[in-house]
Amino acid sequence: MPPAQRVGNLLGVTFPFVGFVAAVILLWGRAVGAADLAVLAVGYAVSGIGVTVGFHRLLTHGAFRTWRPVRYLFALAGSLSVQGSVIDWVADHRMHHAHADEEGDPHSPYGFGTGVWASVKGLWHAHVGWLLVRGHGADHDRFAPDLVEDRGMVAIDRLFPAVVAAGLAIPAGLGYVIAGSPRGALTGLVWGGLVRVFLLHHVTFSINSICHFFGRRRFATDDHSTNVFWLSLPSFGEAWHNNHHAFPRSALHGLRWWEVDLGGVLIRAMRRLGLAWDVVRIAPERQLAKEREGAGFDRAPLKTPPTS
Repeated sequence: MPPAQRVGNLLGVTFPFVGFVAAVILLWGRAVGAADLAVLAVGYAVSGIGVTVGFHRLLTHGAFRTWRPVRYLFALAGSLSVQGSVIDWVADHRMHHAHADEEGDPHSPYGFGTGVWASVKGLWHAHVGWLLVRGHGADHDRFAPDLVEDRGMVAIDRLFPAVVAAGLAIPAGLGYVIAGSPRGALTGLVWGGLVRVFLLHHVTFSINSICHFFGRRRFATDDHSTNVFWLSLPSFGEAWHNNHHAFPRSALHGLRWWEVDLGGVLIRAMRRLGLAWDVVRIAPERQLAKEREGAGFDRAPLKTPPTS
């Protein structure tokens, strides 16, 4: 990994954490108001939908189609999550699916030996360690040729640092306008910028770590993906991860009525409004057939990672 990318990844992970610590201190001193939390919530929703519905379901898997300007808006919103540029993110995730929990997977928690310490190392690597050791290393031409050939996506990819800066400046500006003081700008920056990024980082990172190690498995897949219900709401439905690995192109990750999937709700709303079409859905009969294929398999994930 180039030194510049290593430094960028390190800053991208540590600055939001520093902001979170600052937010705790500010909260202790009661320097937070409804406006700060509103800016946090809106920013979290925009960037979270951008990365989960935009980067993931639309651009990585083609789970639905939409107008080109909408694709670009999703790419910009996903970039606000500070999880890498759009082409980096898509290429890495396609590489993950090509080698899920095997050699070549950029962020699998497996392959670190056996025992408790190996599990800890694997979970750390899957959660955030891979960004500091390996970084975004997937070959763009191999794993994301469609985006490489799209001049608009290439432009957004190159604008990633500017988009990240805007994602911090906008909440700071809103804080200043609302409060009318530099202190309002500071709390806006901390809550709507750094805390937002920190929270979304660790919810998304948990899909790579927790959702490949703990939880339940409805479908037999060639990896160790799991469904983790308590992560479904903050992850906009991404935590129905075993469902996703069983049917990667499905626009809906929550396949049962009680599986909360806010990303799927948005896609259905877009379809009704004429903003999405060719939405990939998995018929109940196909789901049942997939379950029957794995009849008798152990639905609990491995608790000790195997050696590679």
